[in-house]
Amino acid sequence: MPTSSGTVRVERDLDRPDLVTLYVNGVPSSALDLADPGFLAFEYMQQMAAVLDALRPGPLHAVHLGAGACALARYVDHARPGSRQLAVDHDTLLTELVRTWFGLPRSPWLRLRTQDARATIQSRPPASADVVIRDAFVQDTTPAHLSTTGFADDVRRALRPGGLYLANCADRHGLLGVRREVASIAAAWGPAAPWSALGVIAEPAVLKGRRYGNVVVVASAPGGEPLDLADPRIGRALRSLAVPTRILLGDEVRAFAGNARPFTDSSSERP
Repeated sequence: MPTSSGTVRVERDLDRPDLVTLYVNGVPSSALDLADPGFLAFEYMQQMAAVLDALRPGPLHAVHLGAGACALARYVDHARPGSRQLAVDHDTLLTELVRTWFGLPRSPWLRLRTQDARATIQSRPPASADVVIRDAFVQDTTPAHLSTTGFADDVRRALRPGGLYLANCADRHGLLGVRREVASIAAAWGPAAPWSALGVIAEPAVLKGRRYGNVVVVASAPGGEPLDLADPRIGRALRSLAVPTRILLGDEVRAFAGNARPFTDSSSERP
């Protein structure tokens, strides 16, 4: 079907009829089990859920930058009843379609908004979100203005002290784009935030450059009671996934970023 910015189609899984995948402009955007909101098909979402599950218990205030079919928002609503969530997408018609097709939680538990993700995070009251999740793409590329130091600073201001930022990154061989984005977040978090506040999650083969795949960057906001990314529960959960995953921490993250230059709002340069 046509949308405001292209096309969308929904495809059922032949072996699991309740599992559907949403394709936006030919690219897999979301997958969800219509009968099981606790099921996450995409590996990077499973990795994000492993980190979210280590947070302090109870409802969350979450902002999803990049809505798709809201698979992760459904999961949070299922795992943490009473959570208040906002999911934004730039495509008006797509937002209307997924609300109609997939029986998503209603407002105020899940509000859907058509807006640029950067504008959304800039309009948030300071310290108003427990979690910000960036999963926004144009085709298979993160929009440039959502990976800069300025954007990371906007996220930092919107997060409560100790809140969590999760970014889904897709990159080419060598992961230079991810390395620069880690450097961008570190610059925005400031010198007072230790490297222990940052983590990089991916399959070992992806981290070693042997194959293409998603990388999840996680950052705990300065102040308050930060999430301990070295919590053994996170490592165990990641290792127990169907595709075992590891998390780089502390000095490993510093070494991963190396001499990579942060992205800035004044430059659209990309590797």
